[in-house]
Formats: sequence, structure tokens, C-alpha cells
Amino acid sequence: MGKDTSISWTHHTFNPWWGCEKISPACTHCYAETFAKRFPASRGLWGKNSTRRFQSDKYWNAPLKWNRDAAASGERRRVFCASMADVFEDRADLVPHRARLFELIRRTPNLDWLLLTKRPENWNMLTSQAAINMPTENGTHWIDEWTSGTAPKNVWLGTTVENQEMADKRIPALLKIPAKVRFLSCEPLLGPVDLRAFAGVKECKKAWLLKDGTIHDISFPKVDGIDWVICGGESGAHARPMHPDWARSLRDQCAASGVPFHFKQWGDIVYREVVGAGQPLGDRETLRIGKEAAGRLLDGVLHDAFPNP
Repeated sequence: MGKDTSISWTHHTFNPWWGCEKISPACTHCYAETFAKRFPASRGLWGKNSTRRFQSDKYWNAPLKWNRDAAASGERRRVFCASMADVFEDRADLVPHRARLFELIRRTPNLDWLLLTKRPENWNMLTSQAAINMPTENGTHWIDEWTSGTAPKNVWLGTTVENQEMADKRIPALLKIPAKVRFLSCEPLLGPVDLRAFAGVKECKKAWLLKDGTIHDISFPKVDGIDWVICGGESGAHARPMHPDWARSLRDQCAASGVPFHFKQWGDIVYREVVGAGQPLGDRETLRIGKEAAGRLLDGVLHDAFPNP
């Protein structure tokens, strides 16, 4: 089975609707809004008072085929849901469509649905609303089981963490949600992120044998409940640069605590060392070279790890 998207960490994308409201620095140059503006019928979908564009029945049938194909091949496939929206945006017009989405997730057990949100604090309220609009089996909803603490086997739940402020706000909310896999999307990464700064972090002791034969204990941050970290820089005409040390820090934090790390891209802008007479040691400048030229290597290494639930 091939991929129908160029996103390195998923096989398929599925958008039950298009449109959203900007709520944090990561949203400033929203790639989804920029993409939608290319299509006259999809303009004006961003903002609190704007409309949302909903998909046809034919479009909704595609995951059913992906599910059949995955079952036939014996290989699970990942579906990034709502790359052009936010599943947990709180709007009355989204309630029936969110219920339809959750029913589709239930009917496609061979697909792993990656629900990425900037609003993890809305999860309990919005899933409860969706259950009211969903069909029941023997008088019960699988959503009820989810809100009671039993995570769906095919839902991976993630939140966007672009800087420390959003880490402090969103990660604690994410950790409260039952999930088979919890992940962070640190893209666009706009500042350093220290994963020790929020509740739920435990210390992981590692013993190192030094050259002189002595044992030295070093404490590393261990993220309790985070199963995967995706990192990437911003792309687009107004892209903001990602400092290499921000990405390296996340890479090293993940390595120390055994969390899979996926480096998606540098984005359109990269740093390079400034070399020349009169330049201070370690000085850097930014260059816009395009995301394809910038590539996906961090210090010459491809970081393409995935969780194994």
C-alpha cells in the first residue's frame, strides 16, 4: 500500500471539514489557510465567525476502502485526521460531523487515527456531545467507554507544542486523556521546549562507566505518558527559522527517555555558521533555501522513529 500524502509520519490524510480559528503562535502563518486560499470555494474559512466547509459522502467513504486494504495486506495504516482543521474546535455546527467521524473511526479498526489538536482541554466535553449523536450498540457508545477511561485501540492523540508556553498549557491536558498513543507535534518549533517543566515528568537514572573505571549517575528527564515526539520547522513565504539547538534538545530528551523521535523537516529557512574575518566565533545567519533543499537530516542523521503500540 502506498501513501496519498507527502507528510512523512502518516499514510493518509482525512479532513471531515476545512476551517479553523487561530489560537496560538503556531497558527500565525497557518499552512492550511494558505492552501485553502488557492481555491475560491474554500476562502473565508478561518476565524471565529467564519463558516466551515464540509465534505461529501463520497469523500467519507475513502477510509472504509483504506481499512479494507489494510486488513487485506495485514499492515496497519496511519490516518492524520483534520490537517485542514481541528477535531476539537468547540462549535455547534461541528457536533454532528464529529459524531460521524467517531463512528467512522469505530468502523475502521485496521487504521490508526492520529487526532492532532491545539485544544486538548476540550476533549471530554466534545466527545460527550458527539456520543449523543452517535448510534449505539446494545444501548452503549464506545465513546462512553473512552470517557470512562478505556482508550480506543486505534486512536493516537496528539497536541501541538510550538514553544514552552504551549507545552505548559497543553501537555498536562493531553496527559489526562486516555489514549493508546499520546504524541507531541513540535511543528513549527518556535522556541526551546523543556519537557521537565510540567507535571508528569519522572527522573530516569542512567549509569555511565567512565574511562577511569568509576561509575557516574546522570539524571535525564523522562516523559511519563508521551509516546512519540514529532519535530519540524516552518515552511511557507513567511516562515520563521527553527534554531538547530531547539531540535537537538528535543532529540536528546527523547533519546534519554526512550521516546521515539521523528524529525519531519527543517522548513524553508536554515541556519549556517558565518565564516570570515571579523566574525564572532559561533555566529550564525539564516538562509531561505526551501524545505526540499533543507531536507530532513538533523546533524546528518535521519530520525524517522515511530511508536510501536
